[in-house]
Amino acid sequence: MALISKTTIQEVNNRLDAISVVGEYVSLEKKGGRWWGRCPFHAGGQEKTPSFKVDPDLKMYHCFGCSKGGSVISFIMEMEKISYPEAIKSLARKIGIEIIYEEGGAQEEQDTSQKEELYELYRRTTVTFTHFLLEKQEGSSALNYIKSRGFSREMIDRFKLGFSSPDRDFLHKFLISKGYSDAFLEKSGLFSSRYKNLPLFTGRLMFPIADRQGRISAFGGRALPGVLQSDGKEPPKYINSPETEIYKKGQTLYALDLALPAIRQTKTVYLAEGYMDVIALHQAEVTNAVAPLGTAFTEDQAALLRRWADKIVLVFDTDSAGEKAAYKAIITCRKNALSCEICQIRRGLKEEIPQSATEKFKDPADILQEFGPKILNKVVNCTINDFEYLVSHSRLQYKAEDGGINRAAEFMFPYLDALDTEVERDNGISLVADAFRIERNAVQDDYHRWKKEGRSRQFQERSKQTDVLQDKPVKSNVELSLLTAVALNMTLYQEFRTALEIKEIDDPSAKELFVAMEECYIHEESGIDSLLARIKNEQLKKFIAERGASAEFNSGYARRLMEDGIKKIKIKKLRKRVVEIGAEMRDSERSGAEINLDELLAEKKSIDSQIRKLEGR
Repeated sequence: MALISKTTIQEVNNRLDAISVVGEYVSLEKKGGRWWGRCPFHAGGQEKTPSFKVDPDLKMYHCFGCSKGGSVISFIMEMEKISYPEAIKSLARKIGIEIIYEEGGAQEEQDTSQKEELYELYRRTTVTFTHFLLEKQEGSSALNYIKSRGFSREMIDRFKLGFSSPDRDFLHKFLISKGYSDAFLEKSGLFSSRYKNLPLFTGRLMFPIADRQGRISAFGGRALPGVLQSDGKEPPKYINSPETEIYKKGQTLYALDLALPAIRQTKTVYLAEGYMDVIALHQAEVTNAVAPLGTAFTEDQAALLRRWADKIVLVFDTDSAGEKAAYKAIITCRKNALSCEICQIRRGLKEEIPQSATEKFKDPADILQEFGPKILNKVVNCTINDFEYLVSHSRLQYKAEDGGINRAAEFMFPYLDALDTEVERDNGISLVADAFRIERNAVQDDYHRWKKEGRSRQFQERSKQTDVLQDKPVKSNVELSLLTAVALNMTLYQEFRTALEIKEIDDPSAKELFVAMEECYIHEESGIDSLLARIKNEQLKKFIAERGASAEFNSGYARRLMEDGIKKIKIKKLRKRVVEIGAEMRDSERSGAEINLDELLAEKKSIDSQIRKLEGR
């Protein structure tokens, strides 16, 4: 696979704005010339005092809490879980830099263009579906249905709603006429896997699904009420796009691109069950609402939301399926250090409309249709915290059973197990004991027994992977401090390399850093990212990032540190040689071996002179 050219990488490094790039993921505030925010990599953003620091000049970040750090490009790689070339390409597109490849880069360009063609295909198809909904007679029934549900034209436009033609031959013929090949369309996810010309969506209300950047990558299609299949049976209510090169449903959230501004501002996400509910919430001015895509709320989706949010409000249906989904979502939230509340739809309705028969209204879309956006806005703000919700639910579920109290308490154990810290868990055990009027020691013993029996973390698919590789330990010393100062101010490197050779360095970490800087120098690479990419020791990368976050490492301080460090290393080496000369002379006396004593004494005299000169004496 062809490499992105050095000139492209260099231009990206030179032109990227660290605060703008990191600010898309972390809310930053300027203090004392540096920018601070809550770390997206640890504690789920729960820290009260921001410990995450961004240096716009060095284009580096560092967290003083969890010690994660590196270049802005490595930050993008970590946040988006993408490779170095993908991060460069993503940033280049944002900045408006043309991506140039080294010789033989045609295949790389082709791979990139195929993804871009898929996005363009979905954009074009979205426009076609919208045209059918708003302009074609075939879409009138779908448009009338949307209006009957209380959705405004603004929502139709904002969510790019559409209608897929009931003609099964239309979409394939239309796209072929626009120059798309059969082979490309076959892999697009728009057509049946068995019958390549048969569209996946026909005669359905269409919901485009966008990625975080707002690029359409998939569709959801809803069957219209009363429309039957050719065999006379009711069709599936919803059909969703399969996963493709540009769409992974477990890592995507419906309407995240539209909800992000409000999520960043409020630090809160309203999580609904489906497309209609999300649109209803947005119409009710709850614009920080999103939904999973045909699956339960996943760990990846929770981790994604944790970048910007502290709290999730679950707005799920009040039926049994909704309650089960809420239980799983609560556990997922807590595993990812997100606090959680549950919308009490029926209680909220009773407070707003006491005379209504609230039992039949179970989701936001129903409430919007019946009562309008103002009532929906008030209802979704009637919430209960996750602990109280689970206690109430477990009491109702187990109250009639023998040993119901013990079963109800055990129902809470997965929740306790998912809490982020031992302090929270210990407090949770006390709350469970109080809620069910059980001795605290009994709850604690039962919980630990439950864990030993292997039922803990029953909703977790795999154990958490450590964020930091256990590499060779790095300890601060004169050599490493010197090399780090130069690394963070690479304009000093040419002067440094003429003054000191790698053989004069003893510390392994400092040697590795020296080699990395020399490679960057030889290959004419600049920027902290290029340097860090050549370092294998993750602990050394962390050390450099931590030092880079220090306000002391400006160019003036770095020059003083370099000059002082070079002197100390040279003096250390010279004194070591003096010790060696003394040892050679003593060994000669004991063994009777012949040595040129005059030469050794002359060398020692010369070394003493050099030391005095370096020390300024």
